[in-house]
Amino acid sequence: MRRLGSGSASASDRGRGRKALSVDKASQPGFSPRAKVLLVEDDEELAGAIIDALAKRQYEVLHICNGSEGLSKVGEGGFDILVIDRILPEVYGINIVQELRRQNFNVPVLIISALDAVDERVLGLEAGADDYLIKPFSLEELGARVDALLRRPLQSSATKLQVGPLTLDLLRRTAFRGDEKIELSAREFQLLEYFMSNAGRLVTRQMLLKDVWKFHFVPQTNVVDQHISKLRHKIEGGSTSRFFLNVRGQGHIFDHHG
Repeated sequence: MRRLGSGSASASDRGRGRKALSVDKASQPGFSPRAKVLLVEDDEELAGAIIDALAKRQYEVLHICNGSEGLSKVGEGGFDILVIDRILPEVYGINIVQELRRQNFNVPVLIISALDAVDERVLGLEAGADDYLIKPFSLEELGARVDALLRRPLQSSATKLQVGPLTLDLLRRTAFRGDEKIELSAREFQLLEYFMSNAGRLVTRQMLLKDVWKFHFVPQTNVVDQHISKLRHKIEGGSTSRFFLNVRGQGHIFDHHG
């Protein structure tokens, strides 16, 4: 199994991006790319290996070498998934993710990084990344993670969720309690959408870590509790309405409790 993630390109290679071989193959009979991938990675050797690996899985890949160009290209839209190095020239990958989520871009994001401490992974996921892969990694694992992120079911045909006086507009990415607009961060919106989609059911911390934060492990962190506390304050503050029922030692049941 091939593991990549270290090494550097020559200076003459820096600043250049290239398209995957799959783009050149697109004119061949029977070829149909499953998805378009934007790869933002400044290590040309690693980027080339990733491009070739994803091309074998029939993905079409556009490679960008620095963060500012990557952010600009993402803003143009048209990509099904982003693979972004965390440390990039000009604009860091984590800042790209934060800006995308601030603008309510919901495209899946896989961060790749040599920063392997739990706190670093938590920081990347809290910024809005859907997955975090540590360098060095196997190309097979990277491909499998891209596959998994794109296998997620499509969003429900419903464009609004309602629980009591609380309304969540999935298209406009807005939340209202009655006529009052509630300002939410991208992560808070994801969290509230999950609770409202599971209204009346017990939602555990493990469910949230898996389905909202996309953790593949159970970290020693209170990030879930902190976000629930902030969300609860925003949607219940200054109102007699209550939505979060704490089930001691198990989780929360989200519903309108008057």
